[in-house]
Amino acid sequence: MTTAPLTDLDIAKKVQLTPITEIAKKLGLDPEEIEMYGKYKAKLPLSRIDKKKIDSGNLILVSAISPTPAGEGKTTVSIGLSEAMNRLGKQTTVVLREPSLGPVFGIKGGATGGGYSQVLPMEDINLHFTGDFSAIEKAHNLLAALVDNNIQSKVNNLGIDPRTVSLKRVMDVNDRALRNIVIGLGGTGSGIPRESGFDITAASEIMAIMCLAENLEDLKGRLGNIFIGYTFDKKPIYARDLNAEGAMATLLKDALKPNLVQTMEGNPAIIHLGPFANIAQGTNSVIATRMGMSLSEYTVTEAGFGFDLGAEKFLDIKCQSAGLAPKVVVMTTTIRALKYHGGAPLSSLTIPDVEALVKGLPNLEKHLENALQFNITPVIAINKFYSDNDEEIQVILDLAKKLDIKVALSDGWAKGGEGALELAQKVVEAIEEGKSDFKPLYNWDESVINKIETIAKKVYGADKVEFGPKAKKDLKNIMDLGLEGLPVCIAKTQKSLSDDPKLLGRPKGFTLNVREIEIAAGAGFLIPITGDMMRMPGLPAHPASENINIDLEGNISGLI
Repeated sequence: MTTAPLTDLDIAKKVQLTPITEIAKKLGLDPEEIEMYGKYKAKLPLSRIDKKKIDSGNLILVSAISPTPAGEGKTTVSIGLSEAMNRLGKQTTVVLREPSLGPVFGIKGGATGGGYSQVLPMEDINLHFTGDFSAIEKAHNLLAALVDNNIQSKVNNLGIDPRTVSLKRVMDVNDRALRNIVIGLGGTGSGIPRESGFDITAASEIMAIMCLAENLEDLKGRLGNIFIGYTFDKKPIYARDLNAEGAMATLLKDALKPNLVQTMEGNPAIIHLGPFANIAQGTNSVIATRMGMSLSEYTVTEAGFGFDLGAEKFLDIKCQSAGLAPKVVVMTTTIRALKYHGGAPLSSLTIPDVEALVKGLPNLEKHLENALQFNITPVIAINKFYSDNDEEIQVILDLAKKLDIKVALSDGWAKGGEGALELAQKVVEAIEEGKSDFKPLYNWDESVINKIETIAKKVYGADKVEFGPKAKKDLKNIMDLGLEGLPVCIAKTQKSLSDDPKLLGRPKGFTLNVREIEIAAGAGFLIPITGDMMRMPGLPAHPASENINIDLEGNISGLI
C-alpha cells in the first residue's frame, strides 16, 4: 500500500515554530519594538526604516516566464533562495505579498510557498492574517458609501454626476455575479439608481496606494487624490472633496505596518499587502521592501506573474517612486511550463519532450532580454520538478551558456535551503560582479501614448498599439486633468506576452489593443486596460474551498 504524498499543509504542520520575539531578535529588534499578533506574527515599527542601509543594501528581484497552468513557483524559489543565502552566512530576509482569499478559495490556492520552502504560520497567512486586507476593504467601501451618500444628500451636495463615477465596492472573494450590478434600487430613500459592481480587494486602488505610500502622511495625501468623477458642470471631484482621507487613513493605520513571520528554517520573513500584477503593480509594499533592506544585508522579493507584468511595474513604477534598484533578477522557469509554451498539452507535461521544450524556449529568452533592457543582470532558476530529466535540463543549461547567463537548478520545494544553495551562490556571484546599473524603460514625463507604446513594443514585442474610442476620450481627460506625467500600469492577461491569452510562447506581429485608460491618481499611475481584462475573478467548477475543512479541535485541512 502506497502512502499518500505530504501536502504543503502537512509539511508545515510538522515544523515547531519559533516565537516571533526570537525571529525579531535576528533582525536586531527588541521584543518591545514589535506589536504582537499572537505568538508567531507581529507588526514591525516604521521607525526602523533606515535610508542609509537601504542605499547600501542588496535587493534581489525574483520574477518568471509567462505563467502557465502548470505553475512556475516564484514564491517557493524566493523562500528557498532566502534560506540558502542564510546558510551561506548572508543575512537575508525574504519580503513577499499577502495572499488574497479569492485565489485561496478559488483555483490557485495559497501564496506561502510550497514543500520545504514555506513561510509560517501557513494557515494564518493564507486566511485573515493580521487583518490588512479587511482594513483596505473597509476603507474602500467607506469611500464608496460617502460618494453615494453625497449624490443622494440635499445638504453638502457636490453635484457629482453619477454617470461619471467608476469607483466600485470591493470584497476579497471571487464572485463573478457581482462584476456588474445596479445599486440604489428600492425608492428615494435607498439612493440614486446607477450601474456599479464589485472588484476583488486586491484590485482596489487603496491596495495600490498602500503599497506605494512611504508613511502615514503620504498615505493621507494619496487617499485624498483618489479621482471619483465629475460634477454635472464637468468639475473633477477627488476623495479629498468629500473629506474622506482622514477617516480612511484611520482605518488603515495598523495595516500600513509590515508583518513579520518566519520561514520553515526559522529565518525572518516580511509579508505585506500586494495587488495583482495583471491589473496593478503586483508587488509588496515599498515600506516592507525598505524594512527588509534596513534590517538585512540581502533582501529577496518577488513581483507577480511574468517579467512583462509584475517585474516591469516593479521597476518602472515602484523602483522609480521609491528610489530602489535591484542588483539581480532571478528568472524562474520550469521544464513543464516551457513545454506548455512549446505546444505540449497540459496532460502531457510530465512526459519527456525535448522538442516541445525547445519550441518553448523563446518565451524564456524574451523575458531574459527584457531584464537586460533594464540593465539588470538575470540569473536563471530552473525550479525543479520530479518529472524533469537530464536531457531536458541540459537544453536550458545550453541556452544559458549560449547567452552567457548564469543558471542553477533550484530544488527548494523538496530540500528547502539546501536545494537552493547553487542558486544562492550564483546570485551572490552576480551581485559581487557588480554589472547591474538599473535604468527604467521610460521617463514619466513622456506622453502617455509613448509610455504605453514603449512597454508594448519593447517588453511585450508588439508591432503597434491601437486605442479604442473610450481610450482616446480617456487620453483627453488625462491631459485636461494634468495627469499626463504619471507612469502607466498596463492591465493585461498574464497568460501571454500579448493581450490574447491564447498566444503562447513568444508571439510576434501582434497589435496591443487598449480599450480604456483608468485614472488612479491616488496610487499615482494610469491604468491602460487591454484585451478582456476584468477586476473580479470567478470561481471554477470545483473551487479549492470544496476541500477546505476544520475539525472539532480546530485543525484545518485542505489548504494548498
